[in-house]
Amino acid sequence: METQTATKWSIDPMHSEVQFKVKHLVISTVSGFFKSFEGTVESENDNFEHAKIDFSIDIDSIDTKQSQRDEHLKSAEFFDAATYPHIKFHSTSFTKTGDDEYELKGELTIKNVTKPVSLNVEYGGSADDFYGNTKAGFEITGKINRKEFGLTWDGVTEAGSVVVGEDIKLTINAQLLKQK
Repeated sequence: METQTATKWSIDPMHSEVQFKVKHLVISTVSGFFKSFEGTVESENDNFEHAKIDFSIDIDSIDTKQSQRDEHLKSAEFFDAATYPHIKFHSTSFTKTGDDEYELKGELTIKNVTKPVSLNVEYGGSADDFYGNTKAGFEITGKINRKEFGLTWDGVTEAGSVVVGEDIKLTINAQLLKQK
């Protein structure tokens, strides 16, 4: 009986993005990106079920299109990038829930606080590029409460509006490159 070796994939940063959205003053949404990240996927089969996923985001790469806000987010009041330079994710399960849909569960670590999270994943399929490389595409979405991870800074306006919402929506568009 043959033993199948795991297929290794790495995230292609040129064709992937990590986006987050948070309510601002309750009335509007601010979006931001992390521009530097890396990840690996190890899969025993072509449908990726039960794949092992590891992902790391570089806090210093945060970009909300407003440099003062970015510096505030990197500061000790929020992410404390100097002390905790990375957000890390390690999967505990990756389960098929529909045709191209999966549930991804894992441990998310922000500021040395690790909590279980559950994310929705849509598999976009796989294809070979011009250079004969096999690529696979996924969209990962979910929501976390920032306060659970020690991101507790709160600002309230004079009128009593909360400056930053607690829930952070995550959208990760990941294109994976099959390792040869």
